[in-house]
Amino acid sequence: MKLLEERIKTDGVVHAGNILKVDKFLNHQMDISLFQEMGKEFKRLFADCEITKILTIESSGIGIACIAAQYFDVPVVFAKKTETRNIAGDVYTCKVKSFTYGKVYDIIVSKDFLTPEDKVLVIDDFLANGCAMLGLVQLIRDAGAELVGAGIAIEKGFQRGGDLLRGKGVRVESLAIVERMSEEDGVVFRNQE
Repeated sequence: MKLLEERIKTDGVVHAGNILKVDKFLNHQMDISLFQEMGKEFKRLFADCEITKILTIESSGIGIACIAAQYFDVPVVFAKKTETRNIAGDVYTCKVKSFTYGKVYDIIVSKDFLTPEDKVLVIDDFLANGCAMLGLVQLIRDAGAELVGAGIAIEKGFQRGGDLLRGKGVRVESLAIVERMSEEDGVVFRNQE
């Protein structure tokens, strides 16, 4: 998606350790007009699919998932990274390692919100090593629901997550795939070379 790629080039900042900061428009301050265009694109990419729910993980994927859900006219469920008193009863849970924070989280979704009747589209802001996405896929499978696919805003194509998921038969549609990046040269997108 050229609009997203241009925004990454303009406002994204590459830091050591393969960190791409997009907090000016994607995950700290959110550009809702951009999110609307991303939502439309996810709807176009998954137009051939029946979807009953969108699943994401807290916290950066929530805004994108909510805007996209408007185009699918379905609810959004987000996996929490901390157990709270608000989640009562039975839950699905899985351990996930965050690339950004280098921490392992127990992600949690109430069984009330993910059922065997659901056809689930996962939406997230980044795909790097695929740990969060594999955790969400596991929650969907534990629920007996159907995984329709994964919609990713930014995929780090030079890391293993996308290949890993596609190798497991998951349909992954990424709006921008970073082929390589460095503090000196910035970001190069797949099919841009």
